[in-house]
Amino acid sequence: MKPPALGTLFDLLADRGSRTAVHLSRPFDLAPDGPTEYDIGQLADLVRQTAARLAASGVRAGDRVAVVKPNHWDTVLLACAASRLGAVPALLSPRLSGDALRDLLRRLDPALLVTTATILTARPGTDLTAHAARTLLVGGVPYDGPAAGEILTPADVDGHAVPPVVSRAVDDTMVIHHTSGTTGLPKLVEHSTRTIVHRLAHFECNRVPVLASRRSDTVATADPFTHGRAVPWTISVLHLEPRAVVLLADRDPRTVEQTLLRTPPTTLEASPATFVTWRDLAARRSAALQDVRLYISTFDAVHPPTVRGFLAASRHRQPRWLQGWGQTETGPLTFRLLTRKSLERSGERHPTTRDLGRPVPGRTRLRVVDPQTLRPVGRGRPGLLLARTKARCVGYVGEQDCWATKADGPWWNTGDIGVLTRGGSLILTDREVDTVPGASCVELEDVIEDRLAEVVECTVLGVPGPELLPVLVTADGTLDPEAWAMAVRDLPAMAEPVVREWDEVPRTETGKVRRLELRRLVRPRTPEPLGTGRWT
Repeated sequence: MKPPALGTLFDLLADRGSRTAVHLSRPFDLAPDGPTEYDIGQLADLVRQTAARLAASGVRAGDRVAVVKPNHWDTVLLACAASRLGAVPALLSPRLSGDALRDLLRRLDPALLVTTATILTARPGTDLTAHAARTLLVGGVPYDGPAAGEILTPADVDGHAVPPVVSRAVDDTMVIHHTSGTTGLPKLVEHSTRTIVHRLAHFECNRVPVLASRRSDTVATADPFTHGRAVPWTISVLHLEPRAVVLLADRDPRTVEQTLLRTPPTTLEASPATFVTWRDLAARRSAALQDVRLYISTFDAVHPPTVRGFLAASRHRQPRWLQGWGQTETGPLTFRLLTRKSLERSGERHPTTRDLGRPVPGRTRLRVVDPQTLRPVGRGRPGLLLARTKARCVGYVGEQDCWATKADGPWWNTGDIGVLTRGGSLILTDREVDTVPGASCVELEDVIEDRLAEVVECTVLGVPGPELLPVLVTADGTLDPEAWAMAVRDLPAMAEPVVREWDEVPRTETGKVRRLELRRLVRPRTPEPLGTGRWT
């Protein structure tokens, strides 16, 4: 039986006798003195104990529980515990600014904020405790800073009986995630049990050849655990009962390599930007990657050199890279399998990773429309991408008018520009807000990264005027001007590149570049982008 709900997931798996071993890169914040290896029964106990703590903190059915803590999989366990009580977990990225967290917490009005002392002290001048009825501190580190609200510790709420499970209607809001916020304050995305469990997770619970986890697999992930991918990933992977699961809470390459050397994965999932920060592991052919048969990158664009490097690092006879495209509001919409052969050609202006494959069979449909009239355009012509899926979110907290603007009957306006080929594949061009007449910033980024090995990341920004603005990340913040001139000789006119190091570029939780913020940093007097941003 496929798991019917989030709150009872671990009870069901334990009753079934699941033998999956769970390995952590560091202990949970929920159990800072606990182990780094768990079986499913132990995880079920931890979820029940956490539900008891939440109930003792005053959480009741229908309440919102905001979670803002260092990245770790126990964020999902907290969501399971809150869901057992009939409460609604809202999972917020610890990378958000103090102002953004304050505004989102005000919008949520949570009955409880679950956080750590490190989160509270990292944002001087912003008292997050003022925006929740109570705050439960986890992580094991005491907090002695200012607090306008009531603060509880695990010691204050331990020892209470495990409360009974409270079921909610399948179309009620079950969990709240947020968008990446590349263009401003993130939106709070509401998903129901029907959309995120029955539609998204249950689809991945099927044993699809190549793509699905096998019982012999060791499945590793480094996706941010507040991301909309984390809940359906947890449900589907654990349902398929792989031999082991490895949770990478810290994405530092040294920590990742040490963790994966102890438990080498056969499948490895992360955001494209995370894979970029691990490129040295691939370049060195680290033994941590030698058994990988399947890499998975989710939601964001990935560039060819990254895929090529990791496929080469595996000793598997035919490793594959699953490239997915989708949104927090919809889940995956298209997918494509990349192989070593499909990326043999490099440095040319042809679709490689911009070809995002086809809509998920039987699950999603795509339509391309004119951005001005919203009328369909023909195959092979660029336009605004609309998606149709039964997994579409049920709303935005505090911004339902914005949600209604993007919803057109059963269709959802993604805010992306692309082309549907005559063969049915999707070629991604740009976000509508970043669009540039006669060019594709995403294509130029692909080509530049392919031609310049020293460029770790390229971001091409559309600015008013005859030239595009490239921002390049290199390991040491320098660039050979002659190599640059040779690389862009046949490309559209571009201004002199701005060269930065990785940490100098503003990013989301998944590592995606906050493009509008980057524009303001490198060109503070530049007018607003050419796109409208109406559907971002």
